[in-house]
This record gives sequence, structure tokens and C-alpha cells, in this order.
Amino acid sequence: MQLNLHTDRQALTQNRARARLSEADFVLMAALDEVQYRLNLVNRKFTQPVLAGWQGGLWRETLSQFETIPDAETLEFGGKRHDLIVHGMSLHWSNDIVGQLIQCRNALEPDGLFLGCMFGGETLHELRSSLAEAEVALYGGLSPRVAMMAEIRDAGQLLQRAGFALPVVDKIELKASYRDIFHLMHDIRRMGETNALNLRKRSLDAKDLFKLADEIYKNHFAEPDGRIVATFEVLFLTGWKPHESQQKPLRPGSAKTSLAEALSTKEHPLKG
Repeated sequence: MQLNLHTDRQALTQNRARARLSEADFVLMAALDEVQYRLNLVNRKFTQPVLAGWQGGLWRETLSQFETIPDAETLEFGGKRHDLIVHGMSLHWSNDIVGQLIQCRNALEPDGLFLGCMFGGETLHELRSSLAEAEVALYGGLSPRVAMMAEIRDAGQLLQRAGFALPVVDKIELKASYRDIFHLMHDIRRMGETNALNLRKRSLDAKDLFKLADEIYKNHFAEPDGRIVATFEVLFLTGWKPHESQQKPLRPGSAKTSLAEALSTKEHPLKG
């Protein structure tokens, strides 16, 4: 049975080869800062860390103690076990996010830590809305343009489905301003994040589409100075490989102290 893959990996590789990360690195560097901050909060020294990603020197220089592997659909852990896996800013392009997470869990030692980051569903919502409105106006329909990015409420379920213990998901949101939609799309190209969907439109779009989208964008999402605003949402997924030493949730009804006692207040039963 052939899977319906939403990402064209060859196109993604070409987009990344043309990227100029150092010219549009503000999202990657903000994500890296958050990764370091979260790792510093963990009271543990990791001796076998690995980074799955493609960020080039931007992350490798900072995480120099990490072994690095590509973010391929099949992750090349080489049969090793690790105490820390960081999956950097690429899960949104995976054809099987849960499968990626399961591979990471399997490659961890018991009580090993997984920390993944990816673009979230609010990313570039202004651009998506403007392009969609312009396409409907000109062509009467829509074509796929953006990778399937998880909403924060769904990301925790992905960790649970993959078998991680103590799953936590949080996010950061960055705002950037641009002269126009064309300036924004240049930055997206520099990031290596242009359209790599299998179902993308293969022919070139008419200039009229982007001119209209730019007008719509400025009408709905412009600042007082006329520059447009773009949102970049980054999700951080944290989970541990299960181990008997980890905290376990109590069984329902097993609590020995009521909430009223914990809050030093009086409990009033509801009237029937």
C-alpha cells in the first residue's frame, strides 16, 4: 500500500539547498535560545546527546557536543541509545510526525529526554489568509501552499500517541514586520521554508495573484506605518522515555486530602 505523502522530500531538499539561513535566522536562533533555556532547567548532565535537523552551522556551533543526524523520514541513530534527543525545527515537514516521535523514543535510554521544536499552526496565518482570499477571487478555488502544522492543543496528543511520559507542550510567538508580501516571501525562501507540498501547484502563479494578495494583506494586517505584520509560532514538545522512577499519576479517588483542605477553606456540598 502506498502512503499519500504530503511533503515532496526532493523539493524540500532543493529549497534547503537554496536557503540563506544567516540572512533570515531570527526564528531559528530564538528557537535555539529556548532549547538551551529548557535544557538548563533540567538538573541532569547529558552524555549522549543527538541533534536531528538540518540547520547547518547555526545550531551545530552552539550544540557542539551533540552528535548530528539528518531529519530524514528514517532517522539514522545507528542502533545507539541516547539520553537526550533534540529534534530541531523540521517536524512540520515530516510525512509521519508520530513515526518520527516513536523513532526518537525508541532511540532513547529509559528516562531519556526528548525535546522537539517545530512551526505551529499560527505561523504565517496572515499570509495564508491573504493568499487564500486572492486565489478565490481570481481562480474560484485554493491550491495547497503550507505544510500541515500542528496546533498546540494537538501536539501533546502526538507525544502521548508516541508513548512518551510526562508530555509537555508550550510555545513562543514572534512578530516580524515587512515592507510588503514580496519582502516576506524572500525571507521565507532564505529560511528554506517555501512550498514543498506534493500537491502544490507546479506552474508559476500569475503576478496578479501576489499583487492582489499584497493589497489584501495590507488592508487586514498592516501597522500604522504601512508595513505588514507576520506571525511565527514555534511549538516545543517535551517528553521522557518511560522509566519506573518517574512520577505516576494517582488513581482517581485515591487522594487523601481534599482540595478544600489544601486551600484552607470550607467545603459546601451542593444541594440536590
